[in-house]
Amino acid sequence: MNPKEPGFSTKAIHAGQEPEKLTGAVTVPIYQSTTYAQHTLGEHVKYDYGRTINPTREAWETSIAALENGKFGYAFATGMSAIAAAMSVTKPGEHVIAGSDMYGGTYRYFSKILEPLGVEFSYVHMGEIEDIKGHIKKNTRLIYAETPTNPMMNLTDLRALGVLAKNAGLLTIVDNTFMSPYLQQPLDLGIEIVVHSATKYLGGHSDVLGGAVVTSNTEIAEKIKFYQNAYGAVPSPFDCWLLLRSVKTLALRMDAHSRNARIIAGHLAKDHQIKKIFYPGLPTHPQHDLARAQMKDFGGMISIDTGSIENARKFTGALKYFTLGESLGGVESLVCHPLTMTHGSVPEARRNELGITPGLVRLSVGVEDVADLMEDIERGLEAI
Repeated sequence: MNPKEPGFSTKAIHAGQEPEKLTGAVTVPIYQSTTYAQHTLGEHVKYDYGRTINPTREAWETSIAALENGKFGYAFATGMSAIAAAMSVTKPGEHVIAGSDMYGGTYRYFSKILEPLGVEFSYVHMGEIEDIKGHIKKNTRLIYAETPTNPMMNLTDLRALGVLAKNAGLLTIVDNTFMSPYLQQPLDLGIEIVVHSATKYLGGHSDVLGGAVVTSNTEIAEKIKFYQNAYGAVPSPFDCWLLLRSVKTLALRMDAHSRNARIIAGHLAKDHQIKKIFYPGLPTHPQHDLARAQMKDFGGMISIDTGSIENARKFTGALKYFTLGESLGGVESLVCHPLTMTHGSVPEARRNELGITPGLVRLSVGVEDVADLMEDIERGLEAI
C-alpha cells in the first residue's frame, strides 16, 4: 500500500516538528547558540554560524515549505525582507510587471529602492491576464502579484498567470499573505515563488515578526539561500519557535476567520450606510467564481468604503472589539485605515485610481464569538 500524502493539519503539526532525538521532546527546542564547535580546520557537522543556519530556523523552514507544497523554504526577519530576497532574482536593466494594487510597503520598496537601482516596473491591474500579457517586453524578467490584494481584495487568476509566464519564459512571485497556505497554494497552480509576511496569519497572535519564501525551483532556491546568508535578515530562534507553535493551529484559525468574515460581510453588504464592500466571498464580488476556484475559503479580510474620512473616524472610534491598529491576521479583530496607515507611501493619484479613498476601512476579522463582533459592527454603523 502506497502511503498517501498527509493532510494539511497533519503536516502543520508534524512537518519539521518531529520529536527531538536527544530527549524525545515533542516541541522543537530553541537553539539559541550563535556558533558551533568544529572538529578541526574546515570540518563541522552541518552547523557553523547562526546567521547561516540554525536548527530551530531549519525546522520552521521545513514546515513552511511543506505547507506550501514546495521543496525549499527560507525564513526571514520580516515580510519585507522576504520580498526583498525574492526580488533578488532581478537585476538592473530588467523589467518587472507588478500589481497596481498592493501593500504600500511593497510599492515603496519597488519605487523607492529598486527603481532607482535600475530595475524597471510596470504597475498593472492583475484582474485580466490579457492586460498583463500586453505589458511584457523584451527585458521583462518576472511578474509579481498579490491575490487577494491589499486592501482592495482584487484577485489574479493564478493558473492562467502561471501558464502565461511559462510560455513567455518569465518568473512569477505571489504574495500569499492574505490567504495563508491553508486557503491557497500558488505553487500548485503554476507559480514559481511564494512569499509571506509570517507576521500575519502564519504567526496569528500579533506577537512575532517574520517572513518566508518558498519555491520548488532549485536554481531560485540557491539564489534565495545565498541572499539570506549574505544579507542576514534572519529571524531569531525564538521567533522561529513561535511560528512553529502557531502553524499547528493554522487550519483551525483560518476556518474561524473565514466563517466570521463571511457572516460579517453578508451583514455589511445589506447596510445602506456602506458605500462599497470588498470581499471575494460575496456573490456580488466580480471575481467570486475565481475565488471559489482557486481558494479553499475566502479568508478574514474585508474592506469597506464608509463614504468619507469623517465616517471612517466615527466608525473606527465606536468599535470595542475591533482594535484600531496596523497589521492583520491575529486572533483578535483589527481595523485599519489604509490612507493613513498601510498605504500612506502610495501617491495620492495612485490611491484615487485604486479606490483607496479617505473613507476606506479594512477589517481583519478575528476568531472571537461572531455575535460579539456583529454587535461591535453595529456600534460602528450607528456612529456614522
